Amino acid sequence: MATTWTSAFGRACGVLLDAIVRWLALSRINPNVLTFMGLVVNTVAALLFGYANADSQAVMFRYAGLVIIGSGFFDLVDGQVARATNRVTRFGAFFDSVIDRYSDASQFFGLLVFYARGDRFFYVALSAYVMISAIMVSYSRARAESLIGSCRVGFMERPERLVLVILGALFNRMAPVLWVIAILSTITVIHRIQYTWFRTRTMEAAAADPSRAA
Repeated sequence: MATTWTSAFGRACGVLLDAIVRWLALSRINPNVLTFMGLVVNTVAALLFGYANADSQAVMFRYAGLVIIGSGFFDLVDGQVARATNRVTRFGAFFDSVIDRYSDASQFFGLLVFYARGDRFFYVALSAYVMISAIMVSYSRARAESLIGSCRVGFMERPERLVLVILGALFNRMAPVLWVIAILSTITVIHRIQYTWFRTRTMEAAAADPSRAA
């Protein structure tokens, strides 16, 4: 079967990424530094959101979207560099998760500032709710997995949020994006609560009556 241009492009990107990872591994840079750089870049995007006004909104949002795309580079390479340099640690995984939460919050905080400067109280409240719900999506999974082992249900994970924010920024359609994230994040949290409730009840019933464990 002939190689399609999309598969060729994908392989070329993979080769380029592998070369970058090898170069970073040779530089002996700490993977946690790369993780932190992702937060720094996302903070730049938050500043672009926050400093936008009615006249510059489309341009500033577009720049912010491009910056967020750039931040994805650090999300791609930090784990790969850790594996390439044999620096995969429990703390590294913990640090990556914490920094990701700050990165998420910084973007929505920038939007909150933008709407506050424009006296759009409703969207200030919506941005704050989205910020909280994004954190709760991650927290609900982490807390559930401390009880039941795995909780991968729900749709609105960090990659989906990033894609939506990038699209909203690039096309200057952030208001509907915030609505979508708010609704789907809430559904995801409710789904995880329901799933964890069912799993914990099943586990407790099995513990109370071992004959039902099967």
